Amino acid sequence: MSFTEALFALMPMQALAAALVLITLVGWHGANAGGRWAQAGMVALALGLALPSPMLGGWVAAQGLHSIGIAVISAGLSALWWALGLWLTPRPGRWAMVAAPVLLGTGCALLSNDRSAARTLADVGLAAQLAWLGVALALPSRSTVLQGLNSRRWRLLGLAAVLPLLAALLCRAAATLLGHAAPWADLLLGLAGQLALLLSLPMLLLAWRGQIEAELARLAQTDGLTGLIDRAAFTTRSVDLISMARRFDEPLALVVLDLDDFAALQAEHDMDVADRALALFASCVQTQMRLGDLAGRLAGEQFGVLMARCLPQGPQALDGRLRAALAERAPAELGMQLSFSAGWAKLRPGDRGLADLQRRAETALYEAQRAGKGRLMAEPGVAD
Repeated sequence: MSFTEALFALMPMQALAAALVLITLVGWHGANAGGRWAQAGMVALALGLALPSPMLGGWVAAQGLHSIGIAVISAGLSALWWALGLWLTPRPGRWAMVAAPVLLGTGCALLSNDRSAARTLADVGLAAQLAWLGVALALPSRSTVLQGLNSRRWRLLGLAAVLPLLAALLCRAAATLLGHAAPWADLLLGLAGQLALLLSLPMLLLAWRGQIEAELARLAQTDGLTGLIDRAAFTTRSVDLISMARRFDEPLALVVLDLDDFAALQAEHDMDVADRALALFASCVQTQMRLGDLAGRLAGEQFGVLMARCLPQGPQALDGRLRAALAERAPAELGMQLSFSAGWAKLRPGDRGLADLQRRAETALYEAQRAGKGRLMAEPGVAD
């Protein structure tokens, strides 16, 4: 066995070892969706590399399996791309990645009598998938996983794994198309494959850890009962919205909402009913707020919605949608009606921050409660 053949023979064991380490350290049940796709991708790569394929050797011994080997390798790359889409911002091309294993496997099967053509097709097809993996790693993302030094490290590791392998596949495809016997191309591909498998495990582990840390940070700022952010996180995130509103001279409003007669609800029913009422109200707030607004649980049964670029009729529109949703869902899910009072205030030039805005919105809320509850009121002078 030559040195090049030994490199290819080691690849299935390396891929399997990486898959087993990934599954052992992360665990199937402990992995997020991206982690499970990554585990499945590494297992598929190990299986595909173990099967005879037009990559190197095994062609005469098992011509019927070469197309399956390429299809499984392609499926492994598609699974890794899917994991990146869950860790990062989703990228276009999902249907192409889904179709790639079928198309490559079918193409190699149809070219089973022409080893050079089948190998060229496999090299070009896998190179295209690797190129799209590189694009997914290189493009900017809005994901919270892509923050800090660790995120840059695992993306650079991914590019260091993908780019040499992509170049090696294209070099061998070009040499085959030109009709040259190029042992150096096989050697280059073997070395690039070893490097890719060596770097893939730390890359996947760092990416998985990054998403877990981001999820833990999110949960630390989230109210466990309602799923909305808590008061501290609401205050922190409001700084950016208020700063943007002032910078671009855009209107911004805070709506403070409070469930009516919640103390009586707690006294008449058990805590489970009261908790379900809060969770239902929070769910209605989440579904009826606009994209780009900020909602949070401020205290007890009190919630807040910070509305960016808010026109004067914005709070009234939100109030109407929320009352309609609550009137529809509360009888069906709780067996009772729920109502709320609300007050709103708009950002003024003299406001020092959220506290001033919230104080005026709560004053309007108390006026709504004193006026008979179940209504929305604006702060005094809001039309000025």
